[in-house]
Amino acid sequence: MKSLLKFITCGSVDDGKSTLIGHMLYEAKLLFADQERALELDSRLGSRGGKIDYSLLLDGLLAEREQGITIDVAYRYFTTDHRSFIVADTPGHEEYTRNMAVGASFADLAIILVDAKKGVITQTKRHTRICALMGIKHLVLAVNKMDLVGFDPKIFDAIKQEFLQLTAEFNFESIQVIPVSATEGDNITKKSPNTPWYEGLALLPYLENVDVHQNDNAKQFMMPIQRVCRPDHTFRGFQGQIEAGRIAVGDELTTLPSHEKAKVKRILVGDQDRDYAYAGQPVTIQLDREVDVSRGCVFTKDSQLQEADRFSATILWMDDSVLTPGKNYLVKVGTKILPGTVTAITHKIDVNTGKTVTTNHIVKNELAKCEFSLSDAIVIDSFEQNKSIGGFILIDRVTNMTSACGVIEQILQSSDNALQLDTEITREVRAQQKGQNPLTLWFTGSVSEQSALAKEVEKRLVSTGHHTMLLGNGHGESLQRLAEIAKLMNDAGLIALVSNDSLNGNDQETAREIIGKEYFEVYVAGNSSNDIPGNPEIVIDLSKLSTEEAANNVVKRIIKYLINESSVGQFLNF
Repeated sequence: MKSLLKFITCGSVDDGKSTLIGHMLYEAKLLFADQERALELDSRLGSRGGKIDYSLLLDGLLAEREQGITIDVAYRYFTTDHRSFIVADTPGHEEYTRNMAVGASFADLAIILVDAKKGVITQTKRHTRICALMGIKHLVLAVNKMDLVGFDPKIFDAIKQEFLQLTAEFNFESIQVIPVSATEGDNITKKSPNTPWYEGLALLPYLENVDVHQNDNAKQFMMPIQRVCRPDHTFRGFQGQIEAGRIAVGDELTTLPSHEKAKVKRILVGDQDRDYAYAGQPVTIQLDREVDVSRGCVFTKDSQLQEADRFSATILWMDDSVLTPGKNYLVKVGTKILPGTVTAITHKIDVNTGKTVTTNHIVKNELAKCEFSLSDAIVIDSFEQNKSIGGFILIDRVTNMTSACGVIEQILQSSDNALQLDTEITREVRAQQKGQNPLTLWFTGSVSEQSALAKEVEKRLVSTGHHTMLLGNGHGESLQRLAEIAKLMNDAGLIALVSNDSLNGNDQETAREIIGKEYFEVYVAGNSSNDIPGNPEIVIDLSKLSTEEAANNVVKRIIKYLINESSVGQFLNF
């Protein structure tokens, strides 16, 4: 059976990725006759003056052909006498970096193209880092358009040395640098006479011979459950792909997270019974007894796998929105999906230098190290040890779009230590999660009126999506406790509305001191002649306004603070 190599092509716009693969397929006679004829006909209307435009084999979208760029990932399957291949031709434009990352997530090897006239540029560095992030261990640097620089070996060597310096910080297992011309065919399927100074293999022979497959069968058995198969009451099987190791009928498995044990009664690959199965095979496993197993559980023979609800990871942010701590997403790890929160952004990574930069937010196409908290403990591992449960994606809970992909680097805390979690979550994180700045609205004055006003203000805040808590009356020592509770509500990211019956200005100052900068006092007067104790931020005269009008006024005064990074003082002059 021929081995399979899954690889991608990546690089900047117009570096010749589609042309390279198209020329390889054409020259190696790996096209059907109708494909070859269609390519020749399409090329007559192309941008090469009637010459064959090999990029048309992969750039199938109308917009791609019109602009001469790759937008979506194009997959091609082909086989030579020595090996089978799946290639993903990925876009080079920065706008489509997420598409490039999708292609990289499946590949064993990456061909990174650079234009010999431009050398290593920012997009080259970004794609190299994404390849490393996605666990690709084997690289080919194809220095393209060598014909346009006269096949100058000095230019080639300079680009080679710069690229090797760039990759020195990563743990790549092999790096091959090949001078090519994608349009003319130099060093694509056979050695070119134009590069007598190059001693290595041409590109296709190198791909046919490079060894990229790790011995996953030597690892402990591990299989995430994709589906429970129950066609009738006589059969219950658990389906998924074996990610590591080997399993045989009679082996004892442990189910995580329940830790129940059972023996393998039957193994099916497709509809065929097998005595054993190994890494890479999709299987159905039937156990000798009933256990609690559902999608997202993991079968293993390795008791070292951990369950945790917190981890640190490096992510590629792919959303148009800005990522800040406190945002909540669906986190998909393996076959398990559950809510999770970005609790911290440790730093982002400069794609040019690899240096870390302290930040509190990241934007589209940036790489960053972040910390995450999940709603429940799940089986996870570091990406270095186990790709299937060490990689993850973030899914926007509103749009259902993939916002980021990432790799787990370190498990921060097991679920057994969950009580320590609150010490790590700041007020700012909780506030960001709720999309508002916390605030205490302290209502004083005429008792019946201020209580009604507090309730009406809460209704308006809740109707606009804010998170609130309405607290009752108190005075003396009760007032101090009330202020402390309001402060706790603010620490939780909530808007506290306190209806308080004390008319003592000193009491209000005590509350202000306890609560701090989030304190905002609303004095409610039953008529305009009332004396006003203390220093309230706003005075509402209900002899002139209805409760509804007064509530609108209060909300207008505070809304800028609730949704922006403003200080309390900035909205006092509304």
